[in-house]
Amino acid sequence: MNKFKYYFILLLAGIATVSCSKSNDDPELVPLRDYQEQYNTDNANIEEYLNTNFITVVDSPGNQADQDVVIAKITDPATQPSIMSYLNSATFPKLLTRNIDLNGVTYKMYYLVLREGTGIAPVNTDGVLAAYSGEYMTRVEKTDTDPTYLKMTPFEKVLYPQTVIDLYTAIVGWGEIFPQFKTGTSTVQPDGTIKYENFGAGVLFIPSGLGYYGGSSSIPAYSPLVFSFKLYNVIRLDHDFDGVYDINEDINNDGYLRDFRDTTLHPNAPVNPDDTDLDGVPDFLDYDDDGDGFSTFYEITKPTTQVGIVNGFNYGLSKYYPWDAIVDNPATPNTDETEPRGIPRRPTGALADPTKEESASNSRAYIDADFTDSSRLRIHLDKTYPYKKQ
Repeated sequence: MNKFKYYFILLLAGIATVSCSKSNDDPELVPLRDYQEQYNTDNANIEEYLNTNFITVVDSPGNQADQDVVIAKITDPATQPSIMSYLNSATFPKLLTRNIDLNGVTYKMYYLVLREGTGIAPVNTDGVLAAYSGEYMTRVEKTDTDPTYLKMTPFEKVLYPQTVIDLYTAIVGWGEIFPQFKTGTSTVQPDGTIKYENFGAGVLFIPSGLGYYGGSSSIPAYSPLVFSFKLYNVIRLDHDFDGVYDINEDINNDGYLRDFRDTTLHPNAPVNPDDTDLDGVPDFLDYDDDGDGFSTFYEITKPTTQVGIVNGFNYGLSKYYPWDAIVDNPATPNTDETEPRGIPRRPTGALADPTKEESASNSRAYIDADFTDSSRLRIHLDKTYPYKKQ
């Protein structure tokens, strides 16, 4: 009996020791800083940086170094205009701002346009192929001998990009500003490399709330970011795999698609202009855009008799209608990419039986304009078609 008590007391002591040790080893959970207060600090630091630094840009079309930019501390204000001096300039380079609402804060994000580009612009959910260089900003506090200053630390550089970056999953600062730039031209060289010219190029100044707010493996928490970049290519993406590219689900054509369902990120969300059926799910993430019970993928599927060449007519190789007609790509002479018809509207031709009402068993015929009219309401956005069976 006494031995049992002895071992029981030792067990309790051991449990107490382990519990205390675990408590001492656990990291202290520190709540995230207030977003508005941190933005105020970030913005003050970014504006100080813009006012105390100047840029040197390489203008060398056709060369790898074209639009390379070096940012350095101003030592001679007479010959080294600040980055801030380019604010709303009529010519390039020009410093612009964009307001971005997130976490209940209206961020004013600065970005420098070195060159706009001459090709196509991405939407904020497309993939981009871009060369870039990133640095993070930290404030070094003053000492007895030195004043406070902003320190820039490089953390990543990609000169020859091979990987497409999905703007939808990238940091917010990228997705918000890349749609303001365009690609250029590309030419395959004899050695197999690609020469990019006339591409968009710029510099992003990103508050931490639009970057890595809580930090990452290589970036401290609450660090503003500075990215210089060159936009080489855009890859159109389809995030809900419904057969319609995200860019074609941008109903109001503003270049931005948003998912407002996270009320922490979007506490004051407006009505989503890119949500056809107003079910809260934006079209680019909605497998049934018009909420008619038929999936978008089903609605844009061609009749099996209208795939390939049928009776001398080329309907196109795809089993699904493209958004609009597609012409053959001359760069691929062994493949005919022609798709003569886009996603149709509800058919407007003659009824199969004109003596009866239009229905699932007495539908109208399609006419050519149903596939090509630029103002047509495509069937996957028209909840009155296909007909729901009675």
